[in-house]
Amino acid sequence: MELESILLPGVEAKSPIVIAGPCSAETEEQVMDTAKQLAAKGQKIYRAGIWKPRTKPGGFEGIGVEGLAWLKEVKKETGMYVSTEVATAKHVYECLKAGIDILWVGARTTANPFAVQEIADALKGVDIPVLVKNPVNPDLELWIGALERINNAGLKRLGAIHRGFSSYDKKFYRNSSMAYSYRTASPYS
Repeated sequence: MELESILLPGVEAKSPIVIAGPCSAETEEQVMDTAKQLAAKGQKIYRAGIWKPRTKPGGFEGIGVEGLAWLKEVKKETGMYVSTEVATAKHVYECLKAGIDILWVGARTTANPFAVQEIADALKGVDIPVLVKNPVNPDLELWIGALERINNAGLKRLGAIHRGFSSYDKKFYRNSSMAYSYRTASPYS
């Protein structure tokens, strides 16, 4: 894969890059209050999930397109870059139309090669940083495959987000680290 830096102008080249904000954007007030507090602390990149895939129907599945206007307002009022998760080509088109600066592919979407290819196809000819979360199950090839699909669509500013891997065991933390998960899933451990 041929890759380039995901850094945007004004974001320091230090590790780690911090992207902060609510997992789920639920109200305009919540989004704006959180953004103003983060901006006051020097935060440069804001994130808010406006589409939330849920296992069962009936749960809050995000505010949807309405939240894009809130993210535009965050950008206007604070100067922060804004980002959100996409799971379909329609999400991609809506985000690009709204001027979202960074997209990310969530763990559930990463686990579906057809969905990732749909997103990659929607991104052809676009130069935007895309972050890809690892799939919920400990499958490194699936994660790498998602990054390759997006890279094959011509995108070079890619980042990998490790969120931990879920397990069926009852543990204190929902997601164990990649090293632990790989060690337990690897035939070489």
